[in-house]
Amino acid sequence: MSRAVFRGATCGLLCGWLPVAGAAGFIDDGKLKLQLRNVYFNENFRDEHGMSARAAATAKSERVEWAQGFLLDYQSGFTQGPLGLGLDAMGLVGVKLDSGRGRSGTGLLPVHDDGRAADQFASAGATAKARLGQTVLKHGTLLPKTPVLVYNDARLLPQTYQGTQLTSTDVDGLTLTAGRLERFKQRDSSDSTGLYLDGYGGGESGDFNFAGADYAVSKQLRLSYFHGQLEHFYRQDYAGLVHDLPLAGGVLTTDLRYFKSRDSGAAHGGEIDNDMFSGQLAYSHSGHTVGAGYQVLDGTAGLPYISGATVYSFSNVGIGKFIEEEEQTWMASYAYNFAVAGVPGLTFMARYLSGDNGRSAEAGLSEWERDMELAYVVQSGPIKGLGVKLRNYVYRSDFSRGRDSNRVYLTYDIAIW
Repeated sequence: MSRAVFRGATCGLLCGWLPVAGAAGFIDDGKLKLQLRNVYFNENFRDEHGMSARAAATAKSERVEWAQGFLLDYQSGFTQGPLGLGLDAMGLVGVKLDSGRGRSGTGLLPVHDDGRAADQFASAGATAKARLGQTVLKHGTLLPKTPVLVYNDARLLPQTYQGTQLTSTDVDGLTLTAGRLERFKQRDSSDSTGLYLDGYGGGESGDFNFAGADYAVSKQLRLSYFHGQLEHFYRQDYAGLVHDLPLAGGVLTTDLRYFKSRDSGAAHGGEIDNDMFSGQLAYSHSGHTVGAGYQVLDGTAGLPYISGATVYSFSNVGIGKFIEEEEQTWMASYAYNFAVAGVPGLTFMARYLSGDNGRSAEAGLSEWERDMELAYVVQSGPIKGLGVKLRNYVYRSDFSRGRDSNRVYLTYDIAIW
């Protein structure tokens, strides 16, 4: 079916259920994209810290998997009129290319009770949306991205959530966000479940409510505040500041983040009462970016977050998160954009983190991680948009198994219209 025929058929259907508003904007402003993801994971475990002798004897020495992902994403425009209506849809499919019972568990594919990875898995979702002025209300499948909750998209398919979200940009420089999430699907699962605290092993779950604001005071200064609460688990406040200072031909960026977390209601995840402060300075000049940062978590328990989600922290890196109780972490990073050297699309990144004084069953524990990443995206020609990313992570810890991880990502975005 040609693009014109498909659009015509869709418009015909829409005009049947949107007669008063008209579907022209809905169709003409719509976008359909297919992303292909081919991902290879190879992780080798180097020690058995934090494991009993019995567990160490049966633990896997490596996890190796290869899989192909398909992400079909449709985003409609809005119908004409003061109140615009729209509909988004998403289809996700993951296919096993290589795995084994002794090598599964990378997070690319679901794992059956017998330890074998699924041959394939799939998920789909739809989102109804309405726009009034610069305020958009969405209900259905969501990909939340706020300081108190960031969906995880670091494997084959993204983690998705079900709920309602309101975003408003009616005031210049100010973005208001609020929502309620009720269920989610992990990145390696097609099963929908209630939300729960990461690391929690019980059967309880709760809805997640959040609200916050981002405000651009000027081109150089941005402020943000968010509040989130996972019912009967924890509540969390976040405040952030980002400032860009032109300096010696480059830009010095100061990024400060503060989290205040407390247990909530029945406290199914146990006692939580802590504060986490993190700050990073990054100087960019002529394609080079050098960064250094420090993070400290003070109080009872580690930083709470929803199971499987990405933590909005400089320390949420390739393997570790560095958010243990009482942990102090130093960070250093370097990145280079080869566009300055005449090779647009080629980038390199390296970083190192060292955390100590953490508590995980005992005090004074430490961990460190070194990450490197080389990426290239084809800029022109018949395969424009083809991306290749190589990642190497090395992680060691007093309380968790050390890992050497090599990951290869091949991605290709196809704009169908």
